[in-house]
Amino acid sequence: MNADNLEWLQRWYRAHCNEDWEHQHGISVETLDNPGWHLTVSLVGTELQWREFKELKITRTDEDWVLCRILGKPDAPTFDAHGGALNLAEMIEIFRRWVEE
Repeated sequence: MNADNLEWLQRWYRAHCNEDWEHQHGISVETLDNPGWHLTVSLVGTELQWREFKELKITRTDEDWVLCRILGKPDAPTFDAHGGALNLAEMIEIFRRWVEE
């Protein structure tokens, strides 16, 4: 994983911890059984809560793919990304590019 993107994600998380947000919201990274990754980032109470994100689907091969979108109700959105076993860094980079637009 690109250390810069991982460090950036850690800083983004820390910047949103306000003794409240992190108790109800946050970031989750899980493995999938196909194999792959699932990244979720709660956007509630952040500057991104109402920002539009156009679903992004990239399929290079059965093992090299990403799907990023916003799920949930408008008042409780989540950045939701799935990808292949070697695509976690790319998923974080997509989130980062969107945040930094």
